[in-house]
Amino acid sequence: MGPFQSLEEIEVWQKARELAKLVYDISTKGAFARDFGLRDQIQRASVSIMSNIAEGYERWGTREFVQFLSFAKGSAGEVRSLLCVALDQAYIAEAVFVQLSDRAKKISRMLSGLMTYLRNCGMRGTKFKSY
Repeated sequence: MGPFQSLEEIEVWQKARELAKLVYDISTKGAFARDFGLRDQIQRASVSIMSNIAEGYERWGTREFVQFLSFAKGSAGEVRSLLCVALDQAYIAEAVFVQLSDRAKKISRMLSGLMTYLRNCGMRGTKFKSY
């Protein structure tokens, strides 16, 4: 769709993938790993960011892509909220919290920028092309 030839070249998807890896790294150690509810929820939320970007991209319609980017943005906020819980429970150090929360905020800003671009670029998506 549009300026992207593949999902894997979308920078915000790459950043979301990195965040998901970091979330898995921190949530599978120590007391965090034993808090099954929080661990599973933060893992699902982090994966949801990249998954919604992927699903929207594959829909081939600009409006649908923007809608799924919005879902991804919501999941980025959820990750930040769950990181607060992890910090409050002393599952992660303040420095780890700041690092991951900053990454989630950056992803959220990138998603907002991509959504704005797609809304204003005039493209409708490849599913509207005549073949």
